[in-house]
Amino acid sequence: MLLTSAALIAQLLSSADSIQPATIHSGRERQLSVRLQRIETEIVVDGNLDEDVWRRASLLTGFSQYAPSDGLPAADSTQVLVWYAPGAIHFGIRAFESHGSATATLADRDRIFGDDNIQILLGTFHDGRQALMFAVNPRGVQADGALVEGRNTGIGDAYINTATRGREQADLSPDFVFQSRGHVTAWGYEVEIRIPFKSLRYQPAPEQRWHLNVVRQVKHSGLEDSWAPALRTAPSFIGQMGELIGLHGLRRGLVMDLNPELTQSVSGAPGTTGYEYSRGDPQLGGNVRWGITNSLNLNGTIHPDFSQVESDAGQFLFDPRQEVFYPEKRPFFLEGSELFTVPNNLIYTRRIVQPAAAVRFTGNISGMNVGMLSAVDSRYDPGIAENAVFNILRLQRNVGAQSRIGLAYTDRIDGDDFNRVADIDGRLVFSRITSLSFQLAGSHTRRGGVTTTAPLWSADAAIRGRTLGVTALFTGIGDDFQTRSGFLVRTGIVRANIDPSLTVYGRRGAVVERFTADLEWDGTWQYRSFINGLGIQDNKFHFRFNSALRGGWTAGAALLLESFGYDGSLYANYRIEVPVAGGLDTIPFVGRPRIPNLDWVLQAATPQWQHFSGSAFYLWGRDENFFEWASGDIKVFILGLNYRPTDRLRSEFTNTWIDVHRRTDGSRVNVRRNPRLKIEYQVSRPLFVRVVGQYLQEWTDSLRDDSRTNAPILIFAPTAAEPNRHVRTAIAQTNLFHADVLVSYQPIPGTVILAGYGSNLDDSRAFKFERLTRNNDAFFAKVGWLFRL
Repeated sequence: MLLTSAALIAQLLSSADSIQPATIHSGRERQLSVRLQRIETEIVVDGNLDEDVWRRASLLTGFSQYAPSDGLPAADSTQVLVWYAPGAIHFGIRAFESHGSATATLADRDRIFGDDNIQILLGTFHDGRQALMFAVNPRGVQADGALVEGRNTGIGDAYINTATRGREQADLSPDFVFQSRGHVTAWGYEVEIRIPFKSLRYQPAPEQRWHLNVVRQVKHSGLEDSWAPALRTAPSFIGQMGELIGLHGLRRGLVMDLNPELTQSVSGAPGTTGYEYSRGDPQLGGNVRWGITNSLNLNGTIHPDFSQVESDAGQFLFDPRQEVFYPEKRPFFLEGSELFTVPNNLIYTRRIVQPAAAVRFTGNISGMNVGMLSAVDSRYDPGIAENAVFNILRLQRNVGAQSRIGLAYTDRIDGDDFNRVADIDGRLVFSRITSLSFQLAGSHTRRGGVTTTAPLWSADAAIRGRTLGVTALFTGIGDDFQTRSGFLVRTGIVRANIDPSLTVYGRRGAVVERFTADLEWDGTWQYRSFINGLGIQDNKFHFRFNSALRGGWTAGAALLLESFGYDGSLYANYRIEVPVAGGLDTIPFVGRPRIPNLDWVLQAATPQWQHFSGSAFYLWGRDENFFEWASGDIKVFILGLNYRPTDRLRSEFTNTWIDVHRRTDGSRVNVRRNPRLKIEYQVSRPLFVRVVGQYLQEWTDSLRDDSRTNAPILIFAPTAAEPNRHVRTAIAQTNLFHADVLVSYQPIPGTVILAGYGSNLDDSRAFKFERLTRNNDAFFAKVGWLFRL
């Protein structure tokens, strides 16, 4: 096999080198400027690179390893052929595999990253900051998205150091129309891709210069290779890309997409005469996209389909002071969403619940990225007197090679009430390893006749050396800061974070290929306390160790030393019941000043094998019992399993389990479980069937003042007769089973026929499935068709 592959590579290189004016560009020799052949022809995209035109294409070769260690020659050879016609750019990939068969399934769109895959990154504005991503697996199944570097600023996951993650990943929300086919061969796989210029935005110049890179992921080994040699320590991955030069005579033609949609839904719920169904009128709506210029698009929608075809995965929060974030899934808001990205999520389109109509203008004007959105929300709630109106503006301009500065403005109007937010933010890259991001924002809000203003400010910096690195964050959000067009996890705080790290690399094939150790300090103050020079509220030290192991395994461990200060606002509605002469009395709940924590973490993940992959996260130790503001014993277990018995059938299982016990007597105060199973069968490339089932179970004991008096806790429960009424907490439980079934046919983005059913059922006892009772369900169907004029 190795001799056969080597001989074929030598033959292909020799053949390409002998045909003029085809050129060979080795990434390892830094031949990164590619002048393409413009060839006036059209071919059928069938996955076979046997047409004569491919012998006249430019050849990209000489890939380097990027992950887990950078700078090494790629273990497997990859060849990328590229040329362009007036209406499209063409890529042909030959990926050689000397270790066995490629991992490939007949996956659904955007779900190919469990397979081996090739990712083509095109920076059509040559700004060193953004790129479009077109990915395919060995069968030519597609994924696509947009990569905007610096969009995820600040310190990320609480237990995994950001230095171990490598490059930022593309946002898969945008969908582009392009063609691809591929097949597995005896020596690896071969893929053919055609990207129409009609699907792209690019500069209004007669001769184009685009950034280009090609990334290959090999799942069984956990390796990631890059044509343009890239350092993991660099603040920009796009800034290290190669480039296409001399592109001219591109014919985009008229860009006018019409996408009418017809939807119908039937919903059921308990009624006065039993379980009742109601059917709404069929809703006819649609979207239109007009490519005004090469770089500007205008989109409009009337009564769009904003149904959720798959329920959000259940989420549990460790800290009740934080808000749950759910990603946007609705098609109209997904296209061009990268142009509306603002640090701290000051633009969050799920705040627009059920728009009756919306219009969006996106593109590039004189080197400035522009995103404008206006929407009129429906009066989906009988208590809403008027339609909410949203106006959103986002501007960004590049500064230098890899830096940028941005402005944002959001305005939400609800009758006489409003919320307006203005923002300036930026990302500055100073050297090959140093970057700084900043943000200043203010909100002006009127609600119920009361007007408030408040600030938000943030700065974070990163120095990422190959061995030593450090990231730091300092941010503050005023008590009255509001963003009703955005999303903030928590307001009224100041947060400081510093995270130095040490990374060492093993040789190729070593048991440990990369090892990172870091010590993170994270402090949180209440905003007013910080301004007035008062003490810290939450103080955390996290010692973490993460490693990339031979064969694609990863493993990590952490020690968490934390101290949480009492937050009176969280328990403002709590009282405790104490005995007094002649009976009982209630007095305000006052928790102990601080709770110390000591937690341990273990985590591991397998490589993506042909049929299976898995990951596990386990945290245990002494942690805060937020329900009673007392010290508790906690266990958190998160398990993820992927099983693909055939190339058409795949299943994903996740389970989150959180268990909190009192330290005083070991009794359980809370348990939360969320197992979720998704099964998909790909009948053909555009047609699939999906079944999702998840169980949301939570049990909470009656509460007591466990840290001090052991007295029963009462919560605020007013009535008309007793406006100051407090009642004892009782055992509370939720046992909810949710199921979704979906059949979908989608040959290209925008053209879709789907039908689905979703149901919520209450279980009498957790996980017994003895007496399931429907509390609501819904049938829905949709037909949409994309017409490209």
